[in-house]
Amino acid sequence: MILPKLTERTFEQGPIRPPSEAYSLLIRATRNCPWNRCQFCPVYRGQRFELRPTEDVIKDIDTAKAIADDIKQLAWKTGNGSRTREIAAAIYSQGQHDFSIRNVALWLWAGADCAFLQDANSLIMRTPDLVQVIAHLKKTFPELTRITSYARSKTAAKKSVEELMQLKEAGLSRLHIGLESGSDLVLTYMDKGVTAEEHIKGGRNVKAAGISLSEYIMPGLGGRKMTAQHATETAKVLNEIDPDYIRIRTLYVRQGMDLWSKIESGDFELQGEDEVVEEIGNIIEKLEVTSELKSDHILNMLPELEGKFPQAKQDCLASINRYLALSEKERLNFRLGRRAGFYEKLDDLYEAHRYQKVDQIMNRIAKETSGTVDDAIRQLMETFV
Repeated sequence: MILPKLTERTFEQGPIRPPSEAYSLLIRATRNCPWNRCQFCPVYRGQRFELRPTEDVIKDIDTAKAIADDIKQLAWKTGNGSRTREIAAAIYSQGQHDFSIRNVALWLWAGADCAFLQDANSLIMRTPDLVQVIAHLKKTFPELTRITSYARSKTAAKKSVEELMQLKEAGLSRLHIGLESGSDLVLTYMDKGVTAEEHIKGGRNVKAAGISLSEYIMPGLGGRKMTAQHATETAKVLNEIDPDYIRIRTLYVRQGMDLWSKIESGDFELQGEDEVVEEIGNIIEKLEVTSELKSDHILNMLPELEGKFPQAKQDCLASINRYLALSEKERLNFRLGRRAGFYEKLDDLYEAHRYQKVDQIMNRIAKETSGTVDDAIRQLMETFV
C-alpha cells in the first residue's frame, strides 16, 4: 500500500522502554538518568540528566495527538475510519517517517490504550509538575487505560504516600523499578545508589498508593562470589514488598560497560548460563509472594518461568529442574537454539527438525570456525542489548 507522506511533526523520544511497553505511546518527561552510575548499565553514559520543562512535555503530548489525528484522517480519505489500524501499520512498516510518527502509528495499530513516560526516573519530577503531565496526557487521550513510567526505589522512598496517591488519581497506573538485587553487598559493589531498606520502603510506598508495581531482578548480578547473598537477599526484599510483578532481566556484560573492567581484572567472575538458571531457582524457592512472575526478555534462558504466585511456584521450579536434568549436549543445543531463535520454550527442544537444525549448526561451528558454540552464543547475545 503506497500512502501519501504525512505532515512532518516530531516530538522527543528517549532511548529505551520496558518490553511490556513495546506498543505504548512514548512521551519523554525527563532526559537520561539522575544516578547514571550502575556498573552494569551503559544506556545513559556521557549524558547529563535534565528535567524537561513541563510546557515542553505538554507540547509533545499535543504533537502526538496531532499525529494521531493525521493518521485517522488519512484512513478516512483512503476508505473509512475503520481502516485506521491498517493505515497505521502501513505507515509504521514503510519507515519513511520520523520515529515519533512511527511510534504513534504503532500505538494506534496496537489499540491506543497505553502510554509510557520516559526516561529512567520520571518520578523525580516535582509532584505537581508530574501530575500536570499525567492529567494532560489522560485528558488528551481519554482512551488510555494504562499510564506507566520507570522510577528508582530511592525516589519512591522519598515521595510521600500522599504524593504518590496524587499521581495515581491523575492517571498513573504502574511504576517499573529496577530492584536488580536485594543484597546490600551486591548493591554497593554495583554502585546502585540504593540500599535494601530503601528498596523496601520505596516499593511499599508505591503499593500503599494503589499504583501497580513492577520490580526487576537481575540474575547473575552477584557473579560467582556473591551468588548466595544475591539470591537470598533478593528473595527477602521481594517478600517484604510483594510487588504486583517480578520481572527477570538476566545480567549480560559487554565491552564498554563499567563492569567489564572488573571482569578483565578478575575481580568479578561471571556465572555460566546454567549457574544463572540455578540461581533463579534459588530465588524462586525462597519467594513467598502473591506477585506475577514474568520472564519477558530474550536474555532470559527460560521464558516459561512465568505465572501468578504462589500457584505457579512449583511449575517454575519444575521447569528449572527439567532444564538442569538435560545432558550437557542438550543444554548446549537449547542455549544456542534459544539465542538463534529456533526455540522459544523447553518443549521446542523435542521437535526433531528443530533439534537437528541446531545440531547441524553446532557441528558447523566446530568444523569451520576457531571459536566454540559458547562464543557463537555470546555473539548472538551482543545483538540483544
